[in-house]
Amino acid sequence: MKPLNAYLLTVFTLLFGFSITAQNPFGVNLAGADFGSNMPGTFGVDYTYPTENELDYYKSKGLTLVRLPFKWERIQPSLNGSLNLNELRRIKDVLNAAENRNMQVILDLHNYCRYKLNGQEVIIGSSQLSIAHIKDLWTKLAIELKDHSNIWGYGIMNEPHDLLANAPWFDTAQNIIDGIRTNDTQTNIIVGGDSWSSAERWMQYSDNLKNLNDPANKLIFEAHVYFDNDASGTYKGSYDAEGAYPNIGIDRVAPFVNWLQANDLNGFVGEYGVPANDNRWLTALDNFLNHLKQNCINGTYWAGGPWWGNYILSVEPDGSTDKPQMAILEKHLSTASSCSTLSSNNIESDIKFQLFPNPFNDHIMIKGLKTGAEINIWDLQGRLVASQVVENSKISNLDGLHSGVYILKHEHKFIGRVVK
Repeated sequence: MKPLNAYLLTVFTLLFGFSITAQNPFGVNLAGADFGSNMPGTFGVDYTYPTENELDYYKSKGLTLVRLPFKWERIQPSLNGSLNLNELRRIKDVLNAAENRNMQVILDLHNYCRYKLNGQEVIIGSSQLSIAHIKDLWTKLAIELKDHSNIWGYGIMNEPHDLLANAPWFDTAQNIIDGIRTNDTQTNIIVGGDSWSSAERWMQYSDNLKNLNDPANKLIFEAHVYFDNDASGTYKGSYDAEGAYPNIGIDRVAPFVNWLQANDLNGFVGEYGVPANDNRWLTALDNFLNHLKQNCINGTYWAGGPWWGNYILSVEPDGSTDKPQMAILEKHLSTASSCSTLSSNNIESDIKFQLFPNPFNDHIMIKGLKTGAEINIWDLQGRLVASQVVENSKISNLDGLHSGVYILKHEHKFIGRVVK
């Protein structure tokens, strides 16, 4: 027998994971601001930033996500000091130019948990460089950048590795998260793995990252994958000498993919790339990207950027000629993803779901509830994970939920159940 407040139970598939849709796009690293060993160096001599022409090129290819590497020493020349206004303007110029083109940007602090002081590289945890220093940087960056709506995520540190025992990556990452969230509760935070963000070594070095706490529930975990023998991306030998094979990328990313699925977490591959000197590398890239799509994970190719010259992984065009890797990247932007399955059934009341227009818009139309009605979203452990107010028969801002099972309630009524 139904209670007086008749319930509606709707089972539908709603994937909040990654795909190649507009919300979770594939893209490219546009390097240049991370160039140069001279710190902070001189803009235009030691380092540069991507141009509007470059953004136009990659946008025309469908690569609408830009991972933008930059250096700590340049944005904050003195530890705990003010941000460099010229450098901040350059970053904001890229953000604005990208926004004008409907492109999203990842701000990638490309420092490996290190900072150059007086020409010498020091590591976080040393007497000269503390976790508090990096927390200070990101706290200040969040204040300055939080209003840019096209920031896909804060990439808090590129490729942590060989860290000191008194400053493990977990502790550093948690402090950075805490600092950002004092000022910005909306932007995704992208946490790379330890040991050079290796997907292959993820379980050995990065399994504990699943225990990080983000009150906004907007963490994305980042791995890197290269297909040469030592996975460094240097590709010093031939395809055969490097021991490559068609599914090498699939095998190397497997520990990371399995970890994401086992822990119901969001993931992203921030770097991958191959040479174009043997078509078999392109086949491996093709297979790898197809595998990412099948598992609803997106990524950014390494790399584009104006100063690469004849770098073997570069996809910067040679004049008007595309690099061979680009055809593979474009192929996966023009084919359908397997992540957009959506269905509904068993509607039993006057409150109706309209799933519009696809799950990656992260909103649901609910007919029968007035504007201002509050929807509470609970996980299966009985924890309230989100509250949304209905506006024009719609609840929005669901992008913070991981793939999983959730109960939707309005007052004492069951509204629906989200099932992965």
